[in-house]
Amino acid sequence: MDPLPLPSGITSRQIATDAGLDQHFLEAGDPTKPLLLLLHGFPELAFSWRHVMTPLAEAGYWVIAPDQRGYGRTTGWTPGYDIDLSEYSIPNRVRDAVALIRALGRERVDGLLGHDYGAQVARWAALIRPDVFLRTATMSSPFLGAPAIARRRDPTHDDMLALDRPRKHYQWYYSERRAAGDMENAPQGVHDFLRAYFHMKSADWAGNAPFALDRWDAENLAKMPTYYIMDAAEDMAETVAHHMPSGAQIAACTWMTPQEMEVYAAEYTRTGFQGALNSYRCGTSAAFNRDLSLYSGAQIKGPFMFIAGQQDWGWAQVPGAIAAMEGGLCADYRGTHLIDGAGHWVQQEKPDEVVRLVLDFMA
Repeated sequence: MDPLPLPSGITSRQIATDAGLDQHFLEAGDPTKPLLLLLHGFPELAFSWRHVMTPLAEAGYWVIAPDQRGYGRTTGWTPGYDIDLSEYSIPNRVRDAVALIRALGRERVDGLLGHDYGAQVARWAALIRPDVFLRTATMSSPFLGAPAIARRRDPTHDDMLALDRPRKHYQWYYSERRAAGDMENAPQGVHDFLRAYFHMKSADWAGNAPFALDRWDAENLAKMPTYYIMDAAEDMAETVAHHMPSGAQIAACTWMTPQEMEVYAAEYTRTGFQGALNSYRCGTSAAFNRDLSLYSGAQIKGPFMFIAGQQDWGWAQVPGAIAAMEGGLCADYRGTHLIDGAGHWVQQEKPDEVVRLVLDFMA
């Protein structure tokens, strides 16, 4: 594989862990300093943290950003759809993080940062292993808490299909067998699919003007853009193709240069998407959510902070989640920070603001 085009001060290496992975990660800073562990989301990579790693290292931290299980240059995970899905469960992903830091010679993480699906892993890590993950900042994806022990069937997805304009939720689409193939065989190609996906969820796309939704039901969810609540007849490649950025918009994008975009296109062309999408299958599974309901009512005890782009529908996608974090789910909540001029990819779109907030939080 070609070397990654990394900023000065960031290196790439791999290490075998007791979780069965040959874990690829990016590294910056002095290994004797306090440890920051950075977990990426979908369709991202460790490379997604490239803009913030060097400034955080220069501020006195050892910064580690792994390719998570199912992604990038990490190996040892099981590919495919017809597999034992528990490999991709939340507890196993927390185990991956613990195994990585132990392989690196540490027992604790001074600061855990998670973005998008990485935020899901990070908040559960903070909930179930507060002795290991001392401080946690999550980005773009808020937390409503562990699922209830007794849950009735949610009719919302049937209700969305019954709307005058039939719709479907992206996470349930990502859980379908077809989803990975739809993206791998996108008519526009993997590169242009990802280019449009990153554009449409960023502040560069004029359609992003999020607001808090009243409740979780079909009518409210259908107010979100189609990259979250899709038209039922379209796949994700078709959805974002309507909003492919122009050549001028691509040239003006400083947070995702053409060379950087090639990294994502090359990595996902090589690995495919199913390893990454298996996480969503766990999230929509009644069985896996029943297991997580053991923690229903549990608080995150350690210091906790939430960051998102003001133009990111991610913070609004789960009605009541921010209020839950602010209202007692997190015992030591350090604030909700919405950064203007950023969409979903907040650590890439506005890295200076993210670094400032993280350093204040760590201090």
